[in-house]
Amino acid sequence: MMRKFFNKMQEGQSVSFIYLLVLAYTIVALIWWGVLLFRQSEQISQFEKQNLSLRIDSLAQPVEHQLEFQRIEKDAHMRSFKYVGEGAIFLGIILLGALFVYRAVWKYMKLSRQQQNFMMAVTHELKSPIAAAKLNLETIRRHRLDEEKQAKLIDNTIRETNRLDQLCNNILLAAQLETHNYQLFKEPLDFSALLEGNIRELRNRIATHVINADILPHVWLEGDKLMLQIILSNLVENAVKYAPRNSTITVRLFESGHRLKLQVSDEGPGVPDEEKERIFMKFYRLGNENTRKAKGSGLGLFLTAKIVEQHNGLIWVKDNQPAGACFEIMWQEYSVQRA
Repeated sequence: MMRKFFNKMQEGQSVSFIYLLVLAYTIVALIWWGVLLFRQSEQISQFEKQNLSLRIDSLAQPVEHQLEFQRIEKDAHMRSFKYVGEGAIFLGIILLGALFVYRAVWKYMKLSRQQQNFMMAVTHELKSPIAAAKLNLETIRRHRLDEEKQAKLIDNTIRETNRLDQLCNNILLAAQLETHNYQLFKEPLDFSALLEGNIRELRNRIATHVINADILPHVWLEGDKLMLQIILSNLVENAVKYAPRNSTITVRLFESGHRLKLQVSDEGPGVPDEEKERIFMKFYRLGNENTRKAKGSGLGLFLTAKIVEQHNGLIWVKDNQPAGACFEIMWQEYSVQRA
């Protein structure tokens, strides 16, 4: 894997070098073409002036000689203006085209690297639960275990298959959202109750972290129940990947300035400022796929941002205090049923 990564890096550097070399050659050739044209223009002017000097005796009036000399000078200036104008237009077209080509090539290479990282991550994510489930089932088949150990292995197997099922669902959902094939089923929902139920399920499933919740009650909004559950699950599981074991993950739903906000904060390393917008891109993950320790496919935050966008919300990440990351989602269209 490391060899492939370095090969990709060397390939990108080689493409950049060749591209810049061709661009430099084209610009130098254009400048040399301009120099030759200016020299040719000077030779034409000198030749016409020499002919004018030879014909000076045949001209009846000095005024005609002066007018002819001015015409030669004017023609020389017009040629110079034409060469400069055409050269500037050609240079502008070349630089503009080079910019578009350069951006397109780098965009393709960036997407290629992201897809490669995605394939490496997905391969690891698929192999891990499959290997764990296979080991558990083989242990149950080969050994006579008491009911408690057998039940524990079965629970672990179910958890791994659920993880595998969630990964497959994320991949399919990402494809459907990008091609606009997924139709949201929006309905009025008790968002507070939905979050509380989802948090209980996450607490039962995640034993490595403490999940605290502060949910404003009786908040209603219109949305797709399944998609809104995916939002919270993805944000909490993202926090689990990066936050230290036994640390606290806090989920808050509250009003702020006539706006509804959902916050999921952790006590992990946080997100660097230069990465705060990129983490919502498809396949994008912090760091190198060969060296990072956190699991994932690079689809969770991408899906979350897409779902929030389809529910007319905004999402961003900021620094948590004193440490960690805080993902914040904001909606304007909601209602609170007060007692």
